[in-house]
Amino acid sequence: MKKTTAVGGIFFRCKNPGLQREWYEKHLGLVTDTYGTSFEWRHSDDSTKKGFTAWSPFADDTAYFGETSRQYMINYRVENLELLVAALINEGVTIVDEIENYEYGKFVHILDGEGNRVELWEPNDTEYEKMLTAVTK
Repeated sequence: MKKTTAVGGIFFRCKNPGLQREWYEKHLGLVTDTYGTSFEWRHSDDSTKKGFTAWSPFADDTAYFGETSRQYMINYRVENLELLVAALINEGVTIVDEIENYEYGKFVHILDGEGNRVELWEPNDTEYEKMLTAVTK
């Protein structure tokens, strides 16, 4: 079973997400919106299919990453989230929450070997692309 297909997102804490987005837009050319940006790319096994990797600065006090001592969270794209979660449970991995379903994909959070929260995403890229307002190509 192929477990991870790509990095789906990079999320990090900062004192002022708005200023961080502006800095990255001004100095590194990221096209940003309220959430950050998404990088568009093509699947290596089918170049007609688009994929996306999100980049988002979060406020210092966000609860989304779990413990406040954690400064980042990585999102990994996966092919079959239900099958993967079942395998992870059998391997003794801590599953933080239930799988959540949205039009643009399914999500769940796990803890890695050092207790960092990791987000797993089974994407629906067609629906995800419809909701994008900021894309860096």
